[in-house]
Amino acid sequence: MPRMPLSSPNAAAVGPYSHAVDDGDYVFCSGQTPIDPDTGALKEGGVGAQTHQCFDNLFAVLADGGLEPQHVSKVNVYLTDMDDFAAMNSAYAERFEEPFPARTTIGVAALPLGARVEIELVARR
Repeated sequence: MPRMPLSSPNAAAVGPYSHAVDDGDYVFCSGQTPIDPDTGALKEGGVGAQTHQCFDNLFAVLADGGLEPQHVSKVNVYLTDMDDFAAMNSAYAERFEEPFPARTTIGVAALPLGARVEIELVARR
């Protein structure tokens, strides 16, 4: 099966890429920054609120492919300040049930649009 792009009007692309690509077995979601689809601006309220917005955007893309959070196998989180880890981790824990997906969290120098967090994920059918 050729790769099939997925998208959602509730997620923003800040460049020439698909929100996600479905290869038939897996859905690879591009990183989502915490852009609020209602305002077109970064979500306000700290890294916890930004983490929730990233997942709102990602889960909207997954829904376009008929998938839900329990289909997520792997998550990569990028933080501009590792002091935000606890707040991100708390918000993250609210978005999944056990068994939790595998995860990597990486500290980065900067993210698009001045976001404090960006999240990408892989889901399996």
